[in-house]
Amino acid sequence: MFSKITLKRAAKAESESPFWISFSDLMSALMTLFLVVMATTLVTVTNSVSSVEQRKIQRETDIRELMSQIKELSREFPEVKVNESTYRIDLGDVVRFDSGRSDITSNGARFLRRYVPVLLKAQQTDIGRRWIRRIVVEGFTDQDGSYLYNLGLSLDRSRRVVCALFVSPSQTEAPLNIAQKTQIRDLFLVGGYSFNSTKESKEASRRVELKVEFWALDENPSTISAPASKEFGQCP
Repeated sequence: MFSKITLKRAAKAESESPFWISFSDLMSALMTLFLVVMATTLVTVTNSVSSVEQRKIQRETDIRELMSQIKELSREFPEVKVNESTYRIDLGDVVRFDSGRSDITSNGARFLRRYVPVLLKAQQTDIGRRWIRRIVVEGFTDQDGSYLYNLGLSLDRSRRVVCALFVSPSQTEAPLNIAQKTQIRDLFLVGGYSFNSTKESKEASRRVELKVEFWALDENPSTISAPASKEFGQCP
């Protein structure tokens, strides 16, 4: 009368299924692989950041050493003030201008031809070749006159500084050689600030300063094309 009832042990069958065991192993393997990949990526990123930081530190160290060297070499010129943090060089009262004028005195020109080789020497060191990009001659004016007038005047003052370096020296001076003049041509740049950076007096404002500029961390000077050879010419 009574039919035989067979109970299925489904839960046990499923838990003992080889399929589920294999799937569990696969998930474990994938998780392990994921952790290995993440760990490797973190190590790579950490090493990369560390390398960049080390290069930044080395660049800053080299630049400090260069500016310290320039300051030390400038000690024989009492007029010169080297700011190691801003990379600026104030040439002092020896290169000052009369109101509305851009001409440089003979004494100022002789001073420039004596002092600039200090910077050329620093650029010729191993560190200097690696990091010094250019030296900018920056002209300034007082606040008399319009902005555009003073912009032209400040540019002319900085241009006159470079011109003074190429003028034939007096018999008592050691002339700059061709290599030094070529270095100046390739390294020096002129700029004008009009009256945007005045000093405490009009006389002190009518000045020029030298600004040392450096290559950025990822810039490679060796990949920059050298300027075409040009004759020096003469300033009008």
